Amino acid sequence: MKTTLHTLQQMAAKGDRIATLTCYDASFAALLETAGVDILLVGDSLGMTLQGSETTLGVTLDHMVYHTRCVASGARKAFIIADLPFGSYQESSQQALRSATQLMAAGAHMVKLEGGQPMAETVAFLTARGIPVCGHIGLTPQSVHQLGGYRVQGRGDAAAERLLQDTRALQQAGAGLLVLEAMPSTVGKEISTKTAIPTIGIGAGPDCAGQVLVLHDILGIYPGKTPKFAKNFMPGAGSIQAAVQTFVQEVKSGAFPAPEHCF
Repeated sequence: MKTTLHTLQQMAAKGDRIATLTCYDASFAALLETAGVDILLVGDSLGMTLQGSETTLGVTLDHMVYHTRCVASGARKAFIIADLPFGSYQESSQQALRSATQLMAAGAHMVKLEGGQPMAETVAFLTARGIPVCGHIGLTPQSVHQLGGYRVQGRGDAAAERLLQDTRALQQAGAGLLVLEAMPSTVGKEISTKTAIPTIGIGAGPDCAGQVLVLHDILGIYPGKTPKFAKNFMPGAGSIQAAVQTFVQEVKSGAFPAPEHCF
């Protein structure tokens, strides 16, 4: 049975944690869903993991369409989310619709965009036209230069309140899922308990409805610095599939993230 947005919302309501990994090709799509991964995120992180760039900013819509099509050809059950890359949706809601349409036609079940309150109008525009949207707040990698680097967000009462306001705006606009990245665990917990949207955390603490990591980080093959919130699951695993299964098991049981992976 295929995993749908309704499936994920039911999982969150029952307290069944959602396991998510980035994925960029057909072979890994098949392997990851066999290992029990619920969501395959075709992330613009491919700019760093596959293309060797320092940021995600050089990823184009054509890149994302290509990799979404590859993942969709290898997946039979998992839910597929595709990132709208930098510059493909910020200009207008109409631009976002044109870009999202291409990703959905390539096989995505949902698109993801970064930003809070300023993006609410675009989210509402897309969802009103039948395109499911996943929001992304906290550390938003496409804004790395504006943020002054890959820095934890939501520290301090005022910053935490802004994230809560972002959450409310995206929920009211119709977002179906919400990625929370690099924020104090207390803030991740508050957002997760105050919204009806299932939250997928990456460095946002253990209280989110699910967890997501970059595939190359859990396999220990990304040559750059490993983020604090990531964990290499390969040591002692014996195979890539076993490592992924361990990741899924630890997410489902609540063993991951541990305190050392949280802010």
